[in-house]
Amino acid sequence: MMESSSERRWYIVQTYAGYENRVKANLEQRIATMGMEEEIFSVLVPVEERVFVKDGKSKKVTRKLYPSYVLVEMKLNDQSWYVVRHTPGVTGFVGAGNHPIPLSEKEIKEIMSKIGKDHAKPKIEMNLKPGDIVKVKSGPFEGQVGPVVEIVPEKGKVKFTITVFGRETVVETDYTELDKL
Repeated sequence: MMESSSERRWYIVQTYAGYENRVKANLEQRIATMGMEEEIFSVLVPVEERVFVKDGKSKKVTRKLYPSYVLVEMKLNDQSWYVVRHTPGVTGFVGAGNHPIPLSEKEIKEIMSKIGKDHAKPKIEMNLKPGDIVKVKSGPFEGQVGPVVEIVPEKGKVKFTITVFGRETVVETDYTELDKL
């Protein structure tokens, strides 16, 4: 039916919409009950954590990077293909016909860095942009008002201009200490 591969590779499995976590659980159970631990190694639903800031409150949101898809690390052969393909909720492998196409190393590295498997911090999304006027809620500059100059999302910091002793000064502070006016 298909050429077997003794190599561990990542494959993309398509699922019914919204069934990603159920397919992961079903497949992990099937791997255990059918003794496939030597053929199928990992089942992954790639998600990304983001921190949204709205009205001064931060909220952590997890969202699926690839809705309706699950990644499976496996050695491809007739038996492993059958186990994955006949898992409830799976509609098929991504590939040509009955020939699943594995992800490249580069693609896997990109996905792993997106989902934080390389220990990346969640991205912070602020509803601020350069030019917006902000007011400091707390800290040494409490009550000061000024325009945003730069946003540093990976650190959750905002640089803005205030007047100190009659001089324009650029100050950097945590985005949670600011209110947009």
